[in-house]
Amino acid sequence: VQLVESGGGLVQPGGSLRLSCAASGFTFSRYAMSWYRQAPGKERERVARTTSSGDITHYLDSVKGRFTISRDNAKNTVYLQMNDLKPEDTAVYICNLPAYDYWGQGTQVTVSS
Repeated sequence: VQLVESGGGLVQPGGSLRLSCAASGFTFSRYAMSWYRQAPGKERERVARTTSSGDITHYLDSVKGRFTISRDNAKNTVYLQMNDLKPEDTAVYICNLPAYDYWGQGTQVTVSS
């Protein structure tokens, strides 16, 4: 199993980023997927989760209305669209396959002026 994140970077407050997680080594369309984040000195927290079909999603309260998780099962990829970013969103964002507790390496998102 491989989960490879991309799309992180430095963005100003109020800006947007779209993260991607390319999955391989398992039947992607059968499994729910999640995005987590971990900021320095803080515990890892789940930001968003989507079912295998993408029809049901859940979000951390602090990102509701700003972040959108989606997936393309034909491309074995899950996305996290992040809008209206705030400095407190700064963290390493990590893709997760909950069923087997597999994790990607993460991609750094820094929100700063």
